Amino acid sequence: MDQPNLNVSSWSIESLETHMAGLQRGQELERIRTVAQSHVYRSAESRDARLRWAKLSLAANRRFHGDGLWEQARMRRQEFALRTWVIEYLGTDADPDWSPEALANDTLAALSLEPRRAKSLAAGWRDLPIEQIGDLRRHKNLTAHIDRLMPSLPPGPIKDQLASWASVRQHLP
Repeated sequence: MDQPNLNVSSWSIESLETHMAGLQRGQELERIRTVAQSHVYRSAESRDARLRWAKLSLAANRRFHGDGLWEQARMRRQEFALRTWVIEYLGTDADPDWSPEALANDTLAALSLEPRRAKSLAAGWRDLPIEQIGDLRRHKNLTAHIDRLMPSLPPGPIKDQLASWASVRQHLP
């Protein structure tokens, strides 16, 4: 059960992990996500501690959001932003969450349009049905991190696909 007045900001990671284990949905997961994410940004903590906080934030984010199209897009956008930040500032390792290639693949998998089609639709977006405008907006949100991710990727087709999205993204509503 959600406890709206619960102040989790000063809890230890162990306490938050235990508390979150009993939660399936609800605003409490969003509070845990934001508290955990704030710890990720604290340079006084060790890399390992910050990665553990990042994992907690990702887990709360994945549990908090429902299955609706917009909820899933919001979840992915938040996940992609945090994973990109970790890769940029804490580095990569064998964990797929901190792998630039895995993040690039996850990003591309979340997109339902090809860049060329998105650019074509964006050219006349004001005349599109609201659902298509929303789809273009979701694509813009889901690609917000790619300019920061691309320097971490080796040359190749995945980086080329993201570069295509980076050029199209500026035209999306």
